Amino acid sequence: MPLSQPKTTSLTARLVISAGLWTLVSLLAGGIVLVLLFQASIERSFDARLEVLLENLIVVSNYDAEEGVSIIGPLAEPRFDQPYAGWYWQITPREGEAMISRSLWDWQLEPNLSVAASQPIRYDAMGPDEQEIRVAERDIMFPGVQEPVRFSVAAETTENREEVDSFIFALMWALGILGLGLVGATIIQVRFGLRPLHHLENALTKVRSGDSDRLEGAYPREISPVVGELNELLDHNQEVVERARTHVGNLAHALKTPLSVLVNETKDDAKNKGELASSVDRQVGEMRKYVDHYLTRARASASGGNIASRTGVGVAVEGLRTTLEKIHEERQIKITVRGDAYYTFRGERQDLEEMLGNLMDNACKWAKSDVTVEITKENGMVIFAVGDNGPGLSEEEREEAFNRGKRLDEAVPGTGLGLHITRDIARLYGGEVELGRAEAGGLLATLCLPASADILPI
Repeated sequence: MPLSQPKTTSLTARLVISAGLWTLVSLLAGGIVLVLLFQASIERSFDARLEVLLENLIVVSNYDAEEGVSIIGPLAEPRFDQPYAGWYWQITPREGEAMISRSLWDWQLEPNLSVAASQPIRYDAMGPDEQEIRVAERDIMFPGVQEPVRFSVAAETTENREEVDSFIFALMWALGILGLGLVGATIIQVRFGLRPLHHLENALTKVRSGDSDRLEGAYPREISPVVGELNELLDHNQEVVERARTHVGNLAHALKTPLSVLVNETKDDAKNKGELASSVDRQVGEMRKYVDHYLTRARASASGGNIASRTGVGVAVEGLRTTLEKIHEERQIKITVRGDAYYTFRGERQDLEEMLGNLMDNACKWAKSDVTVEITKENGMVIFAVGDNGPGLSEEEREEAFNRGKRLDEAVPGTGLGLHITRDIARLYGGEVELGRAEAGGLLATLCLPASADILPI
């Protein structure tokens, strides 16, 4: 059972997701830092304002031995005179009653007099109606007084929270828009940066489809070495294919020549040596059939691996039509080609002529008068439908026709290897051959082969 390949994410998605996550984390961390800095700034500003009001309260205060502490000037904050307005002051002597602002109404602050406050001190506390307040206090020594007097100024922190909340809301919108902009910029950057890879993919597709022999185009420095290595690999592949084809051709000549000599010798001696010569002649004939078969298959295997090969269909079909009509001229066989012949086959011309020639030659041998070759293209495949108006074959005979060396009629010349070789070569290219019944009543042989992306003229 084959192992299933793990699911992979595209490089674009991985880069965008990683950049998006990093942007999210960075913006979140930056937002938290900004909020904390803003909150600290608000608190410092608030404390500074409390200290200013505290100093103002001290400046406008006066002490009299008989009347105690009194306010002799206006205060800088008018809300001190509004009940429960959120801003309060209180003057607390060590002995006697405390003096409070009108805003405190019937409520008093509770300063911790046991803690010295020669310098301003600040702390959080609860005010009227359970309000959260910030308190600033300081001890002042008046002339002729043995104990210091505690001056206190307090204010609600609601305004601070509202300012921080407003800042967080605005910051969220700003960072959200910034994050979307950064993600969009990342997507554009990634797509632009990976565009050479798409160009490389298109170039490889052209090589795979046979439209180009090498990877063409200019690439960035980071990809150029890969492109160079791939071109070297393609050149090496082409060299290996050419070398294999040369060896196959040499082997074919090396074997066929002595076999032809043996055939000639047996024919000359058949009159004198009788059965031995006839036996040798038959065996040599069998050897030639199998040599032809396996050499053809070996050559097709070598050329089938050449991904840059391509052949114009029209050139091959027209050449085969002219040749076969001359061969079968005595029987007046007419070959009609239909359809668009401007397609290209992704393979070697010799292999196309081998396959299509076998099918067209068989059709000419069995046809009464007419052979048709219809060319179409579908789903990236060039389809050749070769039909004749001969007797045709039954379903059982169609299956047997592909058997190696099978001849359905010994009266018709041939080796019985044509259909078998044609199917072998077609499958090497990823194609197929099927037999059926033609409209004219004879045999219909359908050959499907991979098409190249481009179109070549006849």
